[in-house]
Parts: sequence; structure tokens; C-alpha cells
Amino acid sequence: MRNGVKWRLRMASSTLHILQRKRWARPSLRGGGIALAQSIRRAIDLIRRSAEHPLSLTEAADVLGVHKSTALRILQTLESARFVRRTGAGTYVLGSGLIELSELALGSMDLRQFAAAHLRALQRETSHTVHLAQLTGDEIIYIDKVDSPAFDAVKLPSRVGRAVSIYASAVGKTILAYLPSEERDRLLSHVVFERFTDTTFADHEALEAELVRIRENGWATDNGEHDAYVMCVAAPIRDSRGQVIAAASITAIEVIASLDQLKSNLPRLLETANQISGELGYTPPPAPSPDAPEESRSIAE
Repeated sequence: MRNGVKWRLRMASSTLHILQRKRWARPSLRGGGIALAQSIRRAIDLIRRSAEHPLSLTEAADVLGVHKSTALRILQTLESARFVRRTGAGTYVLGSGLIELSELALGSMDLRQFAAAHLRALQRETSHTVHLAQLTGDEIIYIDKVDSPAFDAVKLPSRVGRAVSIYASAVGKTILAYLPSEERDRLLSHVVFERFTDTTFADHEALEAELVRIRENGWATDNGEHDAYVMCVAAPIRDSRGQVIAAASITAIEVIASLDQLKSNLPRLLETANQISGELGYTPPPAPSPDAPEESRSIAE
């Protein structure tokens, strides 16, 4: 466990070093841009040092080359974001925030690696664009996409790394449907419902009814709910604990395939989602025996 923590700290420090070199060592910045870059660089330096050993306020000021009051303001800002943590001795050490970001990044990379071959096989068999989306923080992000050659003339708006609508997309609704109610309510509390098309579930009550249907069916659809010409079906992906953490989807523009035509690929999509879940360590519960009591069948389901 101790070696694992040290490895994560080294990874976090290395990540910060790369960011510092690539983004903030640019001579073209002028005026206020230079001051902003210097402030960001100071914050990065401070986080890196806190990952190496506990820092007192005096040491932090010396590291940054600023007055103690300036160092304190930077430390307090980083502490509010949980990038550093103040100890009982009054020193500052690396906080959980950066480690959590590293874990999210590693999780995304692992999931994409495990899913890659399955997604590409699905695309070859269906000839449609395939997506992989994951809940990352408070957003659902596309982490992989396998394009269909049929979209050479008309490009889908989706991009790897781009957030997708949490309530007006098949992958978003799939992940949302399986979240614990408290987490779902927390995410939706930040949403301003907008009716993008005539089929958008643009209010909380309509969306909740749709999420119930998704849990009952085990898959979701997008009937042009964000972009009227885009059709989509999605299925949940589970981790080793059985929790839905991502969704895979098949997408097409309506002139290529209708929603009903896409739904004909659901058995293969569900198989792909189960294969990826298996790669993540998920084992489906055994199917209940036809002779099992009703209560047992309900638990298994």
C-alpha cells in the first residue's frame, strides 16, 4: 500500500512537471498573461514540493520566492481544492484532490485499453460509429470513438474528450439511470434543462420516467434528443463491484439508419458491453432457476 501511494505521488509530481513545461514556459505571454503564468507556476511548484515532504509556511514562501502572506493565500486556495492539506503540525502536504485526478485519468486509460478491441469489433460488424463514454467527476466524457466510414461526408459532433449531455444522450441517460439516487439528484441539481429538439426529455419528471424504462430494459436510446438527425442506442458497462461506470453506444445519422434499425444491433451491443465489463472484473449474477421462489428471482434481477 505504501509503495502504491509513493507511485501515485511520483505520477502526480511528474504530471505537474509536464504541464509546467508545456503550458506555462511560453515567451509569447504579455502583461497580465505573464503574471497569471507566474502565479500558476508558483502553485505547481508548491504542489510538487508538498508531494516531496511537508512544507512550513516559511519554507513555502522561500520555495516560491514570495512574501509569507502571498504564500499563505496560494496555500489556502490549493487547500480549498484539496490539492494540499494542512497537518496538525501546521505544515502542508499533498492533498487528496490531485491523487483523485490521477486515479480518474488512470481509470479512463485502463477502461479505454480494455474496451478498444471490443469496440472496434463492434464497429466492423455493425458498420456504425461506436462510442465509449465514462462518468468523470460531474461530467460524462467521450473517452473513445470508432468512426464509421459512412460518415465521411457528414461528421458527427462527438469528440473524444468532449462532455456529452447528461440528459439528452443515450450514453448519458444510461449512466445516469444506474447511479444511486442521491448521486443522480446531485448531478441533476446543476442541470438547466433545455429542449434541444421535440424529443428532448426537458424536465425532471419526464427524465425520471425515462430512466425507469432504461433500468427495466437494460439499455437506452437517443431519438434525436440533442441533434435531431442523430440516432443512438447505448448499454451500461460495469466495474468489478457491479457499478455502472460507463456506457458503450452505436450511433448513426438518420439518413444512414433509423432508430429501429439501430435497435436491431442491440444484442451485439449488449454482448460487447458485457465483454468489456468482464475485462473490468465484473461477473454477472447467476440466472435464477425457473423453479426458484419469486423473491429469489427478484433479488437476482
